[in-house]
Amino acid sequence: MMALRRVMEVPRLKWESLIYEDPEGGKIVIWPHLPCVVMPNSLRYKKWDGLALLYSKDDVAILKEEDKDEIKSPGINVEAVLSSGGTMSLLLRDIQSLDVNGPSIPDPEPIRLLKHAENTGGKPVYTIIPEITDNNWEEWYSKCADNQVKLINLLKTINKSRRYTKNRLKASKNVEISEKVNSELGAAAAACASWWIEEQRVLTEDLIKERDERFAARIKGALFDLRNRRLDESNVSDVTLLVPVHQAYLEQLYNSLNRSDKVEKIERG
Repeated sequence: MMALRRVMEVPRLKWESLIYEDPEGGKIVIWPHLPCVVMPNSLRYKKWDGLALLYSKDDVAILKEEDKDEIKSPGINVEAVLSSGGTMSLLLRDIQSLDVNGPSIPDPEPIRLLKHAENTGGKPVYTIIPEITDNNWEEWYSKCADNQVKLINLLKTINKSRRYTKNRLKASKNVEISEKVNSELGAAAAACASWWIEEQRVLTEDLIKERDERFAARIKGALFDLRNRRLDESNVSDVTLLVPVHQAYLEQLYNSLNRSDKVEKIERG
């Protein structure tokens, strides 16, 4: 039960980026955004050289397909999720009730940044989630599935909607006050955090640690590639790698970057 308690903790919900300065040169900017919400321009991080997405290559392909569907039929993706039920539908309904720019699917900030990278001279884009053909990642997924089966009988005894509402109330007390953020966006942050907690619920502490360490190593590997390519081109190592993350995951990922010394070399997509 210790693993469940840790996952269910409500994180602090911050609006400013956290920056990891790499001793070898360059920096990693962990930028918080809300899922399914278009963020205000005042909260966006604007100057960066490369983009690292918490997606796999397959995920990016799906992201692009969803974007095409949305252009053809605005709102079709949101309606599909709403009709399917689940925790994401609870989140989307909450966002619909608020005066914010959303809900939107695909996740608007990652797709916006991806398009920007592609349309401004081809800024490098790195996918941080390994492919399913990666043996270690496949094993991690297998352990997730096993753990989900073990917990399903426990979780189904608790009303998901009631649990979501309870966590949203808890999260509302952890939203950082900012002059750039009004009460509506703050309420959206609480709802997004509640959804995040529910999504992480089936993961044990060990699974979370393994995932976060892998992500940190691959993000550092992305910076390694970005820095070395810039050195080859202009003999400059001062590069910025932007990593957009859901706000509720901000501090957790940043802490993993600070704890981990591993660098997994990856190449841009």
